[in-house]
Amino acid sequence: MKVADGITYLTSEEMRLVDEAAINGFGIDVLSLMENAGLQTALLARRMLGGDVTAKRVTCLVGKGNNGGDGLVAVRHLHDWGASLEVALAAPRKEFREIPAKQLTTVEKLGVPVAEGAKDLGGSELLVDALLGYNSTGDPRGGVADLVRLANLSHAPILALDIPSGFDATTGVPNEPCIKAKATITLGFPKIGFLNPDSRSCVGELYLCDISMPREIYARHGNMGQVFQEESIVKVPIPRQGGISRPRFP
Repeated sequence: MKVADGITYLTSEEMRLVDEAAINGFGIDVLSLMENAGLQTALLARRMLGGDVTAKRVTCLVGKGNNGGDGLVAVRHLHDWGASLEVALAAPRKEFREIPAKQLTTVEKLGVPVAEGAKDLGGSELLVDALLGYNSTGDPRGGVADLVRLANLSHAPILALDIPSGFDATTGVPNEPCIKAKATITLGFPKIGFLNPDSRSCVGELYLCDISMPREIYARHGNMGQVFQEESIVKVPIPRQGGISRPRFP
């Protein structure tokens, strides 16, 4: 854990413990966190598209885990706001975890086109990267790697959900391949890898969003809950040179 400019950055293991505390300690279920994460992602996507998503072409790249579930929630909201959505799956439906699989079923019932595997991403006005979450390590493989490469070749702006897929959340080292995002919306706490200067080439502009973590959890990590006093999505500045310090607890 490190603090830069009053914002606490966590390793992937520390973030896992935060999620565990929210779920097991406070009884906030995964679905609630997913709904909040997806809504905040959709809100930033709408902002990136100029505030009106009507008929805007958005493609969401979806992995089989909870990060993919977050992306599918964002798809639902963007669909409701009038966007023209497509979903590209990095894995067959049968491999999806239970909760993301339910989100996928809902999206399909809304009539959103869903394709398995690599697809032409040309014509998209925004790509949402919901392939891999903060626990991922090493080089992306298979369908994930294929979609990452296609996304980077598309020249469409990319919004990465939590981390750019292929990015190591703890070291800040981009693996091969790695999403080159225009913006990243990270959930609850920013990841310590974002402090690595090399991360900017794939993270782009960094935003932090509130997914309704209890303030008691933020208080354990430098009282970061104050960050969301006015907005549920805040832009995280590039840390000042030498601005990293050990956190002070209240």
